[in-house]
Amino acid sequence: MKIKQISVFIENMSGRLYDVTDLLGKNNINIRALSLADTSDFGILRLIVNEPEKAYDLLKSHEFTVGRTDVIAVEVPDVPGGLSGVLKVLGDSNVNVEYMYAFVEMSGDCAVMIFRFDETDKAVEVLNKAGFTTLKGEKIYGL
Repeated sequence: MKIKQISVFIENMSGRLYDVTDLLGKNNINIRALSLADTSDFGILRLIVNEPEKAYDLLKSHEFTVGRTDVIAVEVPDVPGGLSGVLKVLGDSNVNVEYMYAFVEMSGDCAVMIFRFDETDKAVEVLNKAGFTTLKGEKIYGL
């Protein structure tokens, strides 16, 4: 159920985001979801891509500072309060959400959210026990 996320630390200057996306695109690596957070000096670009190992190696070989993190894709009911229902189940089980971001694909009547947890295995267990669906990496990478 875990999905490999690539994190790229990029200088907060014109053209650096382009450099990453251009490199990935020229090597047939498709971005499935992303999040960008910045400070005054640098940004953290978090990516879900169709070929995470290839992307990691490629970015590393081009001297980007890159990391890998396990995240979870969760189907969230696409109704008012759908996300709060997921967060309540997690909170009631003392599972901390470190960060999350939306995914561009719909899955039936659900939206898909990417979550990073402090206790990933516990989060998956809690979510599945409560009836939420966590998606496999192969499904997300192949969309």
